[in-house]
This record gives sequence, structure tokens and C-alpha cells, in this order.
Amino acid sequence: MVGLMSGTSHDAVDAAACELRLDDGTLVLTPLGHLSVPYPPALRSELVATLPPAPTTLEAVCRLDTGIGQAFADVAVRAVAELCGGRADLVVSHGQTVFHWVQDAAVRGTLQIGEAAWIAEATGLPVVSGLRTRDVAAGGQGAPLVGLFDALWLAGRPGSAVALNLGGIANVTVRTPGGGALAFDTGPACALLDAATRHVTGGRLAFDADGALAARGRVLPELLARLLDEPYYARAAPKSTGKELFHLDYLLDHLGPTPPSAEDLLATLVALTARTVADAIRDGATEVVASGGGTRNPVLMAALREELPGVAVRTSDELGVPSQAKEALAFAVLGWHTWHGLAGVLPGATGARQASVLGSVTPGAGGGFPPGASSGVRRPGRLEVARGG
Repeated sequence: MVGLMSGTSHDAVDAAACELRLDDGTLVLTPLGHLSVPYPPALRSELVATLPPAPTTLEAVCRLDTGIGQAFADVAVRAVAELCGGRADLVVSHGQTVFHWVQDAAVRGTLQIGEAAWIAEATGLPVVSGLRTRDVAAGGQGAPLVGLFDALWLAGRPGSAVALNLGGIANVTVRTPGGGALAFDTGPACALLDAATRHVTGGRLAFDADGALAARGRVLPELLARLLDEPYYARAAPKSTGKELFHLDYLLDHLGPTPPSAEDLLATLVALTARTVADAIRDGATEVVASGGGTRNPVLMAALREELPGVAVRTSDELGVPSQAKEALAFAVLGWHTWHGLAGVLPGATGARQASVLGSVTPGAGGGFPPGASSGVRRPGRLEVARGG
């Protein structure tokens, strides 16, 4: 099985391959490897030019839907050949989020593009895609959708373990009494950091590698206070957000009449991410298991540990899940649930009225189609990560 993902940093297509088998109520995941393929420069430039708050056209959206679908298809073909020995049962594609419509704290719609037919045609495999929309239609936030994976995976951890993803947006999964989970976005992780880095370097740098700029700066209390006044942080979970809110113009509007130095700005944005994540989970958390691109920023990870004294902050790599592949693996697990006609969210995790089977299925060659509920498989109670090949 292959999971495909491109997140809010929209710089590459990530693919993760795995074997999944059910063993007496435990879903055993064996990672087979992962790869990350940058978007072609022209395609990425076209994508960036259409994202909020920029205006766009239906022609541009159509061109991107095709171009991204073809890019995902190329990566899927590589993943099947290079990671799966040329054989796979299913491809699960998250696609590329281009708009997440939040109004009055409710999600009214969400749009992921990258037409799945290109993937099915290129691989000959059935493709599960469009996983977020069904949850939104049921009244849920549609994001983050990794809550099911996180809850099953961390079910055996001692104490109160929290899963944290540091992508463009930071999201967490918090276990609740009775075996449930609450999954929500805490705010920006790399979205503002990357936007600020591109701005202060005139586009020379796409991100602050190893937190080098932030490490030389100091946190500006007044700027941090202005940024923390954002109403989103005070909203009750479950909640979700995106670059529709946290983008460069938003940041520039908060800088005040005297722009800070590049180093101080980056240091303050690191503090913003660390503080908003910690504020969302500090009550009762005994362990944080982090993944995503932000884990490669040692300054950010150090700030998180400082905000959460007494809490073990580690990366998912330490528990057998490669940090850069975790979201793609999570979507593969969601696709496995869809394959067997099982709900892809836990009740209450996203605020939906009911837990739904997620996604749409594009048949593979010869009409290959998942069996759905007729497979007779019951929902697993936990997920175990086995040693990969």
C-alpha cells in the first residue's frame, strides 16, 4: 500500500509504502520505505501564485489539478517500483490542499486537488482520495485527519502521550478518557517561519535551515504578545486553520512601524509556535511525540522542551515511524480503513456528527475496487509498528 501526501509547505510529494495486516485486533504496520520528490519548479511556482490571499482563475485551478495529479502519479509509480517490489494493492492520495474554508469557527468546505484518475491510470491500482470532504460534510473540521492513526499508535504508551505534527500548521492528537481522541490545529508551525525567511532573505532562502537565523536572535516580548492576541488560539477544540489565515501579509500586519531584525523575527516566531503548542497540551501531557519538517529545527525543538518542563519531547523516529513519512503513512492507514468499509475518524475527534468512511475510490485497471464492508474486517483497537524492510 502506498500513501501520498503534500502538506501546507507545498514543496514536494511524499510517498510512504507499507504492509498492513490485522492481527487479533491490532493493525500491524510494516514500513517499506519512503521517498520525497520535489514538485517541478514551474508547477510549484504556479501553485504558489494561486494560493490565498492571491486571486486565481478556474483555468489555473484546472491546470493545477491536472499537473499535481500527474506529479502524484509519477511519484506513485516510483513508489510501487522502488519500495513495493513492483506490487501493491492500493494507493491513498491526500492531494494538495489549496483552500480550507473556515467561517465562524466552522469548516464549510475544503479543497484538495490532484486528480486521482491520473494515479489510477499510471499505476493500474485503485486510488482512495478526497478523504477530508466526507468529514466536513458530517460537520467535522476535516483536519487534522491523523487522529485515528495517532490514537491507535499511541494506545499502548504509558501516561498521557500527545502526537504533534510540525508542518506548515502544527496539529496535535490528544487522547481523551474512554479511549477516544481529540485532534486539532494549534496554529502555525513552519508556515510563518518559512514565509518570514523568504521575505527577509529576498527569496534567497526558502526556510531557516537548522534554525540558524533564529538561534542568533532574541524573542521580542511585545511582538510575541501581539501575535498571541490572535483569536484563533482561544477557540475551543476541535478546530482547524491554514495558510488562509497565517500567511506573509498577516505577519507583516503585526510587525508594527519598526520592523525587527531577521534574527529577532525568526526567534520570536519560534517562540510563538512553541508557546501555542504548549498552551494547547500542557495540562496533563507526559510525553510529546513529534513529527514533520519542524522537527529538523533544533531551535524550535529546544523551545518546545523549555515550554514543557518535565514532559518528554521526542520524535516519531524514536518509535519506529520516520518523521518525514508519518503523514503519508497515516493516510495509508486511513485508506486501509476505507478499503474495508471502516470509519476513518474516531467519534468526536473532529467534531463531526458521526464517524464516516472517508474518501472516494477511483477503480484500478479492470475495475479493481476495494471490497468495503463485505470484507468482514472489524475496526482495530491499536496500531503496532513493526521493523521495516
